[in-house]
Amino acid sequence: MRKSRLAGLLYLIIIVMGLGAELGLRAPLIDLSDAAGTAAAILAAPGQFRLAIIADLVMALSDAGLAVLLYLIFRGVAPGLALSAMVFRLIQAFLIAANLMALQTAWLLLSNAHDLADAQSLALIFLELHGHGYDLGLVFFGVNSLMMGVLVWRSGLFAKAFGAGLALAGLVYLIGSGIRFLVPDLSSAFAPAYGVTIFAETAFCLRLLFPPRRHGRSAS
Repeated sequence: MRKSRLAGLLYLIIIVMGLGAELGLRAPLIDLSDAAGTAAAILAAPGQFRLAIIADLVMALSDAGLAVLLYLIFRGVAPGLALSAMVFRLIQAFLIAANLMALQTAWLLLSNAHDLADAQSLALIFLELHGHGYDLGLVFFGVNSLMMGVLVWRSGLFAKAFGAGLALAGLVYLIGSGIRFLVPDLSSAFAPAYGVTIFAETAFCLRLLFPPRRHGRSAS
């Protein structure tokens, strides 16, 4: 149960940091249709913008740790599938971490705007690039979620509903990222579907934190 609870704690950190960075800290500052307004908002709240970067970095580090823990918990169910799920989650964590350089570049452009013409427009491009890079990471996370759904479903460690929820979340991530790259005009209309991912992942996180006691197999 120790591995399960530690995995649940890391998952909780990921959820809090991820939502906090994107919705709580970054979203109030960024308007991709207004370069000047976005630049003014970021320069007026540099601490908030940098805190969002730190939160995303903490999320990526926690994701790497969680990938390993989930492999250790589920390798007895299907070793190859558990290893594949870990690899895809690690790729996602790498992409999210590397993608933070787009945010840092945007900050450097804005904070040194006197040295470069059109800095605000360039900064906005890097902010939008970060969004696309995040969605690229979610492609790999979507595949990971599908694999985790199968592992949880087959494990006997958790109710099958958790596996079904993770698999559904994986489909949402894959469809959402596909829309972002192929038909971006539909992204706003699809956004409410991400509520499914928040519900499914939070439910699984809580089950990891508070695993059922069993006399047979356990997630320890």
